[in-house]
Amino acid sequence: MTNIKAFKAVVYNQEKVRDLKQVVCPPYDVISPFAQSQLHERSAHNFIHVLLAKDSPLDDKHRRAGVTFRQWLKDNVLIQDERPAIYFYSQQYVIRGEKKTRLGFISLLKLGDGKKSPVFGHENTHDAAKLDRFKLIKQVKANLSPIFIIFLDKKRIIQRVFQKYILSQDVFIEVIDDEKTVHKLWRLDDPDIVKSVESSMDNENMFIADGHHRYEVSCALRDLCREKLGEQFSGEEDFNYCLAYFTNTDIRGLSILPIHRLLKLPKFDLSDFILRAKEYFDVDQVKDRARFFFLMEKAGCSEHLIGVYKNKKYFLLRLKNVKILDKLIADKPKEYRTLDVVVLNYLVLKNILKLDLDDLPNIKYSPDPIEFMDEVDANPSKIAFFLNPVKIEQIINVALVGSKMPPKSTFFYPKVLSGLVINKFEKE
Repeated sequence: MTNIKAFKAVVYNQEKVRDLKQVVCPPYDVISPFAQSQLHERSAHNFIHVLLAKDSPLDDKHRRAGVTFRQWLKDNVLIQDERPAIYFYSQQYVIRGEKKTRLGFISLLKLGDGKKSPVFGHENTHDAAKLDRFKLIKQVKANLSPIFIIFLDKKRIIQRVFQKYILSQDVFIEVIDDEKTVHKLWRLDDPDIVKSVESSMDNENMFIADGHHRYEVSCALRDLCREKLGEQFSGEEDFNYCLAYFTNTDIRGLSILPIHRLLKLPKFDLSDFILRAKEYFDVDQVKDRARFFFLMEKAGCSEHLIGVYKNKKYFLLRLKNVKILDKLIADKPKEYRTLDVVVLNYLVLKNILKLDLDDLPNIKYSPDPIEFMDEVDANPSKIAFFLNPVKIEQIINVALVGSKMPPKSTFFYPKVLSGLVINKFEKE
């Protein structure tokens, strides 16, 4: 069985759309309501009109997205490639003053089916988000955004393809996004080369970095279609695949950011919290912001640590003994118990603050710590908790033992743009 395969991408017609920056957008799940409105105003052909149409009392937004998508195809705003291809993708970006380049490719991924699947997820999902995406995919009959896959790439597939076939080709899509990341795409459509890349991925384990909801929705659609087809189901229909971006675990190009937590707790008492925290943690108060983040990053290499900001004060909570979690959540594997986000959830939020992890009050998530500190300063009922980034080895190990991280555990940067390539199902 081939785990990946080439496809005929639907792309923006650059004869009609001269400036791609005006029409591409981030993945739907990182777009704030404010950014959604901005993107809707940016261009009548911005991909947001399909990917994340606005709610309206006048009609169904998912149906409207499908109508818009088909109209753009009819008007040749979107056009489909004539030959199946694998689309090589580079992203040049700057993070914390360091220039990086992440290499990868976009193709179709065979959906996993049962325990023998080479595709591993690492995060839990929410039913509401899956229902939203399921309604959308049924209307547009296309994969609008690639899920984000990482793999070990011990055979150096990506580097070899880039050096041997890509460097000599012309870029066919290049766009600089709002965060100054440079996105470049090349077509790889030589049948022999395509076949070689496809076969080289056959024995690779693949780990979902971003797009768990979209992947599960694709599997649900496959199951529904398989049931309808009955004995006519072959396993090679369009709906057995989803659009995916593949990159390897090379840390020179792969950046993982932490996702911090902001909670609104009107009855929070800082002195009482610190006193109770000392049962599980060594608590240090830090005088200034720069040293706070320096010590957090330093500790991330060797110990479990939670950062806290409240009343213009910085605190570091260093876990005294990891065996504390062995007793609290003995039913979870070791790979799960040793995650900082699990330390935060079970020791801080559940045991100290007595919160329900399934119904956290007024919680916000962001990779931007300064944003949360500003909110804490502006609202006395809010408190911010900070984490170090999850390591790539932890993501893989949790996935391999069949466990799932808590939602919002990882933030891979930069994101893969939506609207660069689309997988339209050939048969409805």
